[in-house]
Amino acid sequence: MAPHRKKPVVIVTRKLPDAIETRMMELFDAKLNLDDHKLGPAELIEAMKVADVLVPTVTDRIDAGILSQSGPQLKLIASFGTGVDHIDLKTARQRGITVTNTPGVLTEDTADMTMALILAVPRRLAEGERLVRGGNWHGWSPTGMLGHRIWGKRLGIIGMGRIGTAVARRARGFGLAVHYHNRRRVHPDTETELDATYWESLDQMLARVDIVSINCPHTPATYHLLSARRLKMLRPHAFVVNTSRGEVIDENALARMLVAGELAGAGLDVFENEPAINPKLMKLDNVVLLPHMGSATIEGRMDMGEKVIINIKTFVDGHSPPDRVLEAMF
Repeated sequence: MAPHRKKPVVIVTRKLPDAIETRMMELFDAKLNLDDHKLGPAELIEAMKVADVLVPTVTDRIDAGILSQSGPQLKLIASFGTGVDHIDLKTARQRGITVTNTPGVLTEDTADMTMALILAVPRRLAEGERLVRGGNWHGWSPTGMLGHRIWGKRLGIIGMGRIGTAVARRARGFGLAVHYHNRRRVHPDTETELDATYWESLDQMLARVDIVSINCPHTPATYHLLSARRLKMLRPHAFVVNTSRGEVIDENALARMLVAGELAGAGLDVFENEPAINPKLMKLDNVVLLPHMGSATIEGRMDMGEKVIINIKTFVDGHSPPDRVLEAMF
């Protein structure tokens, strides 16, 4: 009879869907975060000293200082989410730690939320809802709550990966002309399908579009990609939508321009210092603010959890996990 193999110690940093946690308990020696509190640096270090596998989320900042204190048994960080900007990939690789993520499963959900913001901001949905809920609506008027038509406008997508492409497909259905900027031009067939116009120069694209959607990951190369200088390239009637990462926009510059009327509005699901939000943004009616809920569907979270489990199980069985993140990719 084969000897009983010890289950790997898997520490999960946040509360995950019950079905996912139950399966983890069956497969692994899983330690769960039952009250869903965000782990502080000291708690993260303690976890990494004993875990064979760490399952963090975007709220866990796993930098070089924390990684340097991990135990020798920690060989896998199976992140619950697509973005890996919260993990120092170079240091992880130097310490022989494999990092995995959960790509693909939140594409449609994030694209849906992006499209919702593209509609909500020009058509003043949140403003209208507040007006009704506040008891300040006194009936229909020919000039009441006038927004802007999106049909026939130009949408500039920054980052034409899975999510950017899914946004473009939705945008076509709403009569938007698709423009995009990406590190690499997409396949000609995709361009043809989406009737998409490629701009090698982000600056040139920004000066010509009516709505900007940020769908690129946050990396050192994309930090403040929409800098104060670039934001000024946008015309005053332009709208900015961000469902990617807050750090991609210079949030202070964005807030200043919105206050000054130099931009028409913004739809933001992510923030530079979340959960803290720039007080200037909080005061503006022409800004829709959401609590980082772009991927927040039950189906999406279940799919993410299942990917995490597959990555751990494959790794523990001695194979290369399907969603391994290569530091060179970023």
